[in-house]
Amino acid sequence: MNKQRQVHEFGPCYDAESRILILGSFPSVKSREEGFYYGHPMNRFWKLLALLYGEEAPDGIPKKKAFLKRHRIALWDVIASCEIAGSSDSSIGDVVVNDVGRILKEAGIKAVYANGKKAESLYKKYLEPATGVKAVGLPSTSPANAAFSLERLREEWGRIVDE
Repeated sequence: MNKQRQVHEFGPCYDAESRILILGSFPSVKSREEGFYYGHPMNRFWKLLALLYGEEAPDGIPKKKAFLKRHRIALWDVIASCEIAGSSDSSIGDVVVNDVGRILKEAGIKAVYANGKKAESLYKKYLEPATGVKAVGLPSTSPANAAFSLERLREEWGRIVDE
């Protein structure tokens, strides 16, 4: 599959009450089609958050946004545009990053988490020096991360509930 230049076409999801920021790398093809985060049905992000907060997994963008607001979670991606083959994080190149500092200024963010190694490494390389805020890396909720069962993800991601 050839790499193509892709631009992140939907903005961050947050408000002034957001307390934690979860950053992905770049939206999957399915997420880009849907126009919102973690749109691939096999991605465990929404199922995992629902499990952590003792709720049903939200379906549809309005319910997902309401879930995030209720739990004071901000959501965005590190990358504003890049070259990528399909949805493969390993193929990402020629990265332009988002201005994550704007969320840190406008919301009361207490902790930043990176969903997966690619988001973590890009944040540390490009954004941590600019923001001065460290991010905690968490295992990816992507179906490509088959080494982590939902229960194992729950153990690792449980720390976000305490923020």
